[in-house]
Amino acid sequence: MPKHDIAQQHRRKKSVRFWVIGALAIVLVLIATAAAAGMMLYKQAQAVKNHEMNALSVLQSRGDMTVQAKDLKAKLPQMQSEAKKADTLAHGTLWNIAAKMPIVGKDVGTVQGMTTVVSDIMDETLPQLVSLADALQNANLRSPDGGLNLKPIVDTTPAVQQLDTLVHRQIKEYNALAAPKLDAVAAPYQKGKALLDEFGVQVEAVNDTFSVLPTLLGENQVQTYAVMAMTTSEMRSSGGLIGSVGQLTTHNGTIEVGQFRPNAEYLQYGIGDHSEDEKRIFTDEGPLNMSFDIRDLAVFTDTARAASAMRSIWDRTPWGGQTPINGVLMIDPVFVQELIAVNGNVTLSDGTVLTGDNTAQFLLNEIYKKYPIEQTDMVFAEVAAQVIHSMFADASFNQLSRIADVLHTMAEERHLSIYSFNEQQEQIIQKAGFTAQPPRDETHPAVGIYLTEQNPSKMGWYLKRSAKIQSLGCNATGECTYHVEYTLTNTITEQEAKDLTWYITGNNPDNTGKAQEKILFYPPAGGEISNLVLLNGAAGDIKLDVLNGDKIYKTYLQLVPGQQAIYSFDVTTAPSAKAKLVIDQTPLGTAGTDVVYE
Repeated sequence: MPKHDIAQQHRRKKSVRFWVIGALAIVLVLIATAAAAGMMLYKQAQAVKNHEMNALSVLQSRGDMTVQAKDLKAKLPQMQSEAKKADTLAHGTLWNIAAKMPIVGKDVGTVQGMTTVVSDIMDETLPQLVSLADALQNANLRSPDGGLNLKPIVDTTPAVQQLDTLVHRQIKEYNALAAPKLDAVAAPYQKGKALLDEFGVQVEAVNDTFSVLPTLLGENQVQTYAVMAMTTSEMRSSGGLIGSVGQLTTHNGTIEVGQFRPNAEYLQYGIGDHSEDEKRIFTDEGPLNMSFDIRDLAVFTDTARAASAMRSIWDRTPWGGQTPINGVLMIDPVFVQELIAVNGNVTLSDGTVLTGDNTAQFLLNEIYKKYPIEQTDMVFAEVAAQVIHSMFADASFNQLSRIADVLHTMAEERHLSIYSFNEQQEQIIQKAGFTAQPPRDETHPAVGIYLTEQNPSKMGWYLKRSAKIQSLGCNATGECTYHVEYTLTNTITEQEAKDLTWYITGNNPDNTGKAQEKILFYPPAGGEISNLVLLNGAAGDIKLDVLNGDKIYKTYLQLVPGQQAIYSFDVTTAPSAKAKLVIDQTPLGTAGTDVVYE
């Protein structure tokens, strides 16, 4: 090979080596740069998380908006700064590049969306809350005649509605973000979601209560309600046996609680109006035949039906003939307990002190061990009258916000239900969620599960109920599917069944200590229940039926002491559903729904 060719080949090899070395150097530089960028991104991510959690920490106060508003006013500038820092970091160059990368890109986008929503809440929403709280704290909420001054409430209602709309729009934006897969993002995302959801519930409670209070408390007109005191230890679909009925009169914020009469005084005035379906399902089919007298008026799953039946009896009584009712309130011991937690303890004539912790258990169980049978209903009536009368005794925004929280939660759980015979007023009450009814709203899907005790007893206290709901996903048309397991457990022991009074355990020796339940299952509005089976426990046929135009499944269940039964079924919601599936059920003997999402 000629010398010049050898030299040229040598130069080419040197050139190739040079470019290989150069390329390797560039790759190493890129790797080093990427590593440095990754480290910087990681450090920034930690800073974003800290700023975000610091900002959201101001929402942790729950149940007392006065404390929360004062806390907000002091901390708001700092929280706004924290949220702004998080948002600025999350939208920097590194983050914008990372948002376009595979695998981590979606999670980075979620973080960017989170910081934007939280920054908007700090800049838009919380200043409105502070302003609203200031206005109500400075307002005179006590009327000259000792009632609740409704004018400040009416005046601020539009602002509360605007705040509620804004909060739920921001929560919707947050929830629409892609669920993060990386643990480092998922944890703060879930914590932020929980805090925002709780805040949304709190604002919604105030909004709902403010919209209903003027109607309930007789703004510019006298309102008379029949207060139906339900003993949920003897369950009926909407609550429990009606032990007594009182008269509640309101006018421009004043509350006057009239006499509570025991159910025995109503029996001579006949039964309440009812449909053929209701007669067939609740009376003819037994085994306990509902009479539709005053005691059974909570057997209807719909408060409107219970109210209509109540009025038909009320109008036949001497006192009702003189004073027509404008509506009804259905209340139970859990509702009374929650009011006592707000208003203060109640001391009975024998020295028994009822508190925000022990009232429900006392009125649903202990009372039957301590007092003669004929006195039990009137003890409940006495306590209920006292706490309702003092509901707004404090007349401060602090108490009002706490009452709003109680009313909203108790209505959701069916411990309280209100119905007005005035169509326009009832629309307001129903829209705010204070009229219990079986599933009617396609956008907020619910499964209705309603129990009526078939063993005349007070066994409802011992029947514990819980539910597990597992989301199975949604299809292209928007229909979502869930799997539900609904568990019922008879917690009374065999020894208790032998030792306790027959008034608690049942007066039939063959059924002592048994929980005997007629159960109705309602599918969600526009949706379906399928594969409904009893996994264990006593056998019972499950039949498809129709009740007042609603498709239902009905069954009868018996549980001996210590026995458990689990109903398993799938649920498909309507395509228009906008929220997760919930359980609407006969109220429990405690606050809360005992529903777990998996």
